Amino acid sequence: MNLRKEIPLKLAFLRREPRPGAAAHRRVLSRRALLGRIAAIGGAVGVAALPVSHFLSQAYADANNPIPGSVRDALRSAQDRTRRVLAGSRSRNGWEMENVADDGGTVYTRPVPGTPLKGVAVRMGDVETVLVHLLRRFHYEVDALRRGDVVGWHDPSEVGRARPESNLASGTAVRIRPGSYPRGVRGGFFPQQEVVIRDILAELDGVVRWGGDDRTPDESLFSIDVRPGDKRLAEVAARIRGWQLEPGAGAGSRVNVLAGGRRKAARALERRQRTAA
Repeated sequence: MNLRKEIPLKLAFLRREPRPGAAAHRRVLSRRALLGRIAAIGGAVGVAALPVSHFLSQAYADANNPIPGSVRDALRSAQDRTRRVLAGSRSRNGWEMENVADDGGTVYTRPVPGTPLKGVAVRMGDVETVLVHLLRRFHYEVDALRRGDVVGWHDPSEVGRARPESNLASGTAVRIRPGSYPRGVRGGFFPQQEVVIRDILAELDGVVRWGGDDRTPDESLFSIDVRPGDKRLAEVAARIRGWQLEPGAGAGSRVNVLAGGRRKAARALERRQRTAA
């Protein structure tokens, strides 16, 4: 047998002429196949981009999470508390306003030693130290406070957010007898009382502002006048805590508010804070 002749004949037999329209049919199929493959590739890329936990049960995801369950629970609890406590905006002096007091935030009812007050709701820490000191000196040197004379934290919905009174909602302000010193009215205090108030503010190095110096006076209002993180607040608070450990120092000790240096400092602060109103 002549293989050279037989093989071409067999190959020729196997090659057939395409039927009419067959090439077009193959082209249609090829396009469909191509589009299908593109879609499949795109879907695979999209799936690959999703986190693995998307396809796993929560139990499986939790079981394989490198963060301990107790830590995850604490984080969730902290996030829930933040959403519940924080109002999402800041008071006039730059501190976070809070929706609640005595309920998981930074604002709690704190004692005011030496007074009949049941306490005042303020931001704990340095703010508390400074405002409580102011209230104690007011009680001893300006006018004796009675139960119910002082109010602290207010719900954010109850204050004008663009006004200094918004500081109440962040726990960084107090009102002393608001009914006796209505907003918009000056002259609620006797001159000698105002001298003491000025001395208290100067002793606190200006980290507290009196509403009586505002363009629209609010003489019952005393607010922290520095932003969060201002080192002056921490320094004043540390000084007050030091006085609490030193006999004869701090609130309740004898002070000559008319002494030359004290009056000079008080007047200088008054000018600065009135100018900044």
